[in-house]
Amino acid sequence: MPRDFRTVNRVLGDQPRLGPFPADQIVPWTLILLFGLIVVNGAFQASWFVTGLFIAWGWATWWTLSSNKAYLGKFVGTPRIVRGYKQYVSIVNPPLPIKSKKVKN
Repeated sequence: MPRDFRTVNRVLGDQPRLGPFPADQIVPWTLILLFGLIVVNGAFQASWFVTGLFIAWGWATWWTLSSNKAYLGKFVGTPRIVRGYKQYVSIVNPPLPIKSKKVKN
């Protein structure tokens, strides 16, 4: 009879979150918010609606590009792992040549 492991803490191994938002998005979103408030609303004197649209667009773009679901990760080639029977030779430390022993008679 196989024993199943009992889950003690369901959040172990999950991504850290702050409410519904991933924790790794909080700092970039804060920077996008500050940039939107200072530049779009402060420097360009845009309305709050335009500022809000800019901030929402920035958050959505950042979340899409940097999410852990790896939107950009699909452009990274995955390694192809195969079995091989060739001896590994290091480029940095090549093997020393084998010295033949002289036999005395």
